[in-house]
Amino acid sequence: MKQILIDSIGRLDLLVWILVILFFCGSALFFGGNLQLSFIGAAGIIMEMVLIGMAIEIIIECLKKTKGIGTITGFITNGPEAICLLVGLIAGDIIFAASTPLGSNFMNPVLLLVATIVCGQVYKTIRTRSRYTVPTILSTAFFAGLFFLLDPQHYLYWVLGATALSITLFLLRPEELETDSVEDYSVNPRVWLFPSIIILTVAGYFLDGVITFAADSSHAPKGVIGFIVLATLTSWPEFKSCLGLLARRKHLAAVLNITVSNITNIWLAVIGVATYLFLY
Repeated sequence: MKQILIDSIGRLDLLVWILVILFFCGSALFFGGNLQLSFIGAAGIIMEMVLIGMAIEIIIECLKKTKGIGTITGFITNGPEAICLLVGLIAGDIIFAASTPLGSNFMNPVLLLVATIVCGQVYKTIRTRSRYTVPTILSTAFFAGLFFLLDPQHYLYWVLGATALSITLFLLRPEELETDSVEDYSVNPRVWLFPSIIILTVAGYFLDGVITFAADSSHAPKGVIGFIVLATLTSWPEFKSCLGLLARRKHLAAVLNITVSNITNIWLAVIGVATYLFLY
């Protein structure tokens, strides 16, 4: 367990923590924000990232002998999006409800590419079932963006098209065969798996609120740079999953973690939109 906690914090994490502090505190100084609150917000983001990284490492360790680990982690890392969707539906705001899962479909593939660069496995990962990966990423991103261009009276058509596409893509996903069947577990899966999923879901849900607090306190710019920073941080669970899987040479699992996550985001939005049309 101690080794897993150590492995969940690497040089990249330390670098990102420094950049988070510099970004928000620097914004506060440059744009006239509150420096103290900005630092507190940045510290909160770092704490959330530590919890998420630790939970991801434990989950992957618990599932390392499980066939289909990439698909499973793709589902699990969407826990925060599911909660945000529920909150938006309760408020009756379908745009807010759908924006979290659908917005992730654009950042997820970018973070997969970054993870391959960090792990030095770009070529191997790109070559892994690219005929499935590329169309899946592009089509799920297309449907995610299409939703925000539609009028409410066309939502039903979007639900039907997105459902048909996502189910087809999920059924066509490549099968994972490789497992770490030789290594012993570092933790007891029966004890640690469920609590880790809870920690990931709760931490991921509050991450967006903490980031918003830091952004408001620092008067961070609302342009492209600010968007990239905030979007990247809110997709931290998927990024850490890719890093953990690639570190274990599970290229197909890392790819499926992103593609299944994108498909699941479509499903969450479909459920949300359908519920909205039924209730409102």
